[in-house]
Amino acid sequence: MEVDDNLTRQVEEVEALTAIYGEEWHVEDEMSRTYSITLTDMTGGVEISLFLQVTLPTDYPGGAPPIYQLSAPWLKALDKVELCNALEKIYSDNIGECILYQWVEKAREFINRKAFDSTESKEVVQLPLECGNFPPSLSVFNQTPEEQLPTTQERLAASTNNLEDVPAILHGEPFVDRKSTFQAHLSSVSDLNQVKKVMITLLANKKIAHATHNIMAYRLFDAAKSSFLQDCDDDGETAAGGRLLHLLQILDVRDVMVVVSRWYGGVLLGPDRFKHINNCARGILQQHGYVRDQQEKLTKGQKHKKR
Repeated sequence: MEVDDNLTRQVEEVEALTAIYGEEWHVEDEMSRTYSITLTDMTGGVEISLFLQVTLPTDYPGGAPPIYQLSAPWLKALDKVELCNALEKIYSDNIGECILYQWVEKAREFINRKAFDSTESKEVVQLPLECGNFPPSLSVFNQTPEEQLPTTQERLAASTNNLEDVPAILHGEPFVDRKSTFQAHLSSVSDLNQVKKVMITLLANKKIAHATHNIMAYRLFDAAKSSFLQDCDDDGETAAGGRLLHLLQILDVRDVMVVVSRWYGGVLLGPDRFKHINNCARGILQQHGYVRDQQEKLTKGQKHKKR
């Protein structure tokens, strides 16, 4: 009965959202109960948009939150962390209640504020990489950039002082091609809370926060369910997060997250940028035993079959 009640409440909520948002509210997949909405803002004559996709598990809203994805290439990684924290706080403050309307309006309020802040500070809204409007060349990881972080980022970065039990973060060697710098970061993680802590800790470093992109992927193994919990983030480098996650899947690594920072150097790299991202990620995984451990397991498995 509880499942039926959750599904009934989902249907009612989706019907209400359709009535409120009309064509803005889009059904991605009725069978999996996946929906999306694209929010836009034209403050200052510059259009910015944010894509929010939600999938409703069978036990939402009674026992689980919606599964969500955010896509906004112009949004800095720390700002995305701020928005995710805001959405998750809405859920934690309203457990058992339908919260999609609150999520959509919070996201709308967020991009409206960001657009206003950009207009007030006369900043140029960041466009996706390779689109012809590039940020100025940034210092490589081992140097100190001259510019300061925005107030919001400084406040979020400062919050890491209150974080406890942050897993150790390992850094790979920077790799440079045509003035673009790539560097991988790795951490052993066991749950989503640790993934978030590692990301916030990384972005507290001003050099990493100023990277043009911080591409992230993680893979967690749930022994009780014999299944993986995994996700990725392009951070504006379209398709890079999915490629990075695919690498983790091919290598069959688990309980690990990898972040690859890219500082754009002013020269287009084309498809080579994906190769560099994955090579940096594979290199740090191999350096710290993840790839070797998996290869040893495969070898042992083949020997066992021969017997």
